[in-house]
Amino acid sequence: MAEVFFNGAAGRLEGRFHKSENPRAPLVLVLHPHPSQGGTMNNRVTYAMFQAFVNMGFSVLRFNYRGVGNSQGVVDGTGVGELADAIIALDWLQNIDSESNVCWIAGYSFGAWIAAQLLMRRPEIKGFVFVSPPTNAYQFDFLTPCPSSGLIIQGAKDSLISEPSVAMLAEQLSNHRYLHVEYRVVPEGDHVYSKNLKDVHDIITDAVPDIMARRPKRALKKAKKAIVPNDDY
Repeated sequence: MAEVFFNGAAGRLEGRFHKSENPRAPLVLVLHPHPSQGGTMNNRVTYAMFQAFVNMGFSVLRFNYRGVGNSQGVVDGTGVGELADAIIALDWLQNIDSESNVCWIAGYSFGAWIAAQLLMRRPEIKGFVFVSPPTNAYQFDFLTPCPSSGLIIQGAKDSLISEPSVAMLAEQLSNHRYLHVEYRVVPEGDHVYSKNLKDVHDIITDAVPDIMARRPKRALKKAKKAIVPNDDY
């Protein structure tokens, strides 16, 4: 994993990049939670997502939005600046691994909202992973119809984001004849997955290859419970 810097609209952005040994490996950009709430690319859930994609053979980039860590500029917090940073980060990732023709986007909490916006703006994105999308704070209506297949993960004991509201989002996104949206609930998961980081990692590594192969395991209409060990990651 290499420390990288690239130019953003508000100054230099700091990231961590894992380059797969396969020059045609799929790419994924992983986005962290809200910077005003302590979100950084080193957030434990964000890192678990990053590592899951590394273990699946992706080339993976996570980075700090403007004003976070060693990224230059001032924190925006509205989502406008963070989306601009994510667009530039995706451009950088695609330029570094120009031989790849498969690109995914992933985000946790606020990062899932930014990822959803990027998904609608970049038709080359083939799949997504949203962990705890903040349906309590932001609208996701712009995702209808959803342009890509993907995975949504939510903790059943999340005190900040209602699991039924995330289930409703997942069901709305699944209403496309040719796409599959997998929804997984972590029964003991709180918002930060304090005892369930391994669950997040394992759900991603289990579901993403299946989605990429377009072999849905089951219809989304009923939430699929994640039955995995509860040891920490």
